[in-house]
Amino acid sequence: MGGDLSRVFCIANQKGGVGKTTTAVNLAAGLAAHGQRVLLIDLDPQGNATMGSGADKRTLERTVYHVLLGLATAQEAVVRPPEVMYDLIGANRELAGAEVELVGIERRELRLRDALAPLADRYDFALIDCPPSLSLLTLNGLCAVHGVIVPMQCEYFALEGLTDLVNTIKRVHAGLNRELQLIGLLRVMFDSRMTLQQQVSDQLESHFGDKVFRTIIPRNVRLAEAPSHGVPGVVFDRNARGAQAYVSFGAEMIERVKTMVPSSGATA
Repeated sequence: MGGDLSRVFCIANQKGGVGKTTTAVNLAAGLAAHGQRVLLIDLDPQGNATMGSGADKRTLERTVYHVLLGLATAQEAVVRPPEVMYDLIGANRELAGAEVELVGIERRELRLRDALAPLADRYDFALIDCPPSLSLLTLNGLCAVHGVIVPMQCEYFALEGLTDLVNTIKRVHAGLNRELQLIGLLRVMFDSRMTLQQQVSDQLESHFGDKVFRTIIPRNVRLAEAPSHGVPGVVFDRNARGAQAYVSFGAEMIERVKTMVPSSGATA
């Protein structure tokens, strides 16, 4: 990561149920499949990215909670789940308490960024799975990264939520993280047979241009089944359409970062 934020991304959407965690774990696995050194950080107290990576959130000795509160270093919290090719800093319910405990701490929005800094040269990519709400946890995620990847379904209300998120990115960019920008929108759970989805997809492309990733993740049963087996879809069934789409997305991200210019003026 070259000592800067340029390959640290968060997967965020203020709307729940949009395939955010599915994207986080499968992009991590997809990048790893291309030989990248990847760290996934679960910043959601539900711990779904932790479980979806094959780690048991109940037995983790150190989690992102300990990292945020200075009870452990990021390196001490890193685990390598058995079946995946990426590293993980996990989360569990304990993290919900961090919100309250962080309130009185100085530089509370920058705790994660400061904690991850020593790991910068160990990884090619770091991905942060943010909770669906705009909380102090999400703020820590947005302050620790260079860019935001937004998974979204192509449906009518998705555009409304997107406006809120873009405004949030602009506010954080202006006040807390001059590096922050919208990297791109990833269309997920896509069903090409539905006219409305195609229309929303076209709208996104005309409005956001090259901020819309070329890769489209289809609605796929195998991707949906994978979490119950405790592995990303890319590991569960590499040949499934959804898994192949995430491997393609990994390749697109590797290409995208080559052309990205870290700039304090860049914004959504």
